[in-house]
Amino acid sequence: MSILETGDFRERIRQSFDRQGAMAMLDAELTRVEQAMIEIELPYSEKLTQQHGFLHAGVISAALDTACTYAAYTTIAPDASILTIEFKVNLLSPGRGERFLFRGEITKPGSTIIVADGRGYAIGDGPAKLIASMTASMMVIRGRQDIVG
Repeated sequence: MSILETGDFRERIRQSFDRQGAMAMLDAELTRVEQAMIEIELPYSEKLTQQHGFLHAGVISAALDTACTYAAYTTIAPDASILTIEFKVNLLSPGRGERFLFRGEITKPGSTIIVADGRGYAIGDGPAKLIASMTASMMVIRGRQDIVG
């Protein structure tokens, strides 16, 4: 995997994540920032469920998209940014747990398009359970004053 020199991507990603109102609303926390891999966790909340009490598919998708996007951020130059252009989510099991972990990992870095895969896990009694997977494509953005970091 060819990865650009990305400077202090950890601090850049933490600052960007802290500006995300959607993740704050979900009470999501950036728990791991590594080259080409990000983990986000959030606690179970009844406010984030669908009618059966499972974590809502929209919440799962948003968390996976964010994890994949920030994984892409670890591979780009400090003056570039990322926008998601496509993703597919497979919901594999009901989102039932005390906490949820969402991991995004880079599958194919690139100078224009980056592909990432995400996995969502429910954490509770016993081993973590895979509840969702995502494949996402992100576009690298450069030179746009309205899209920074």
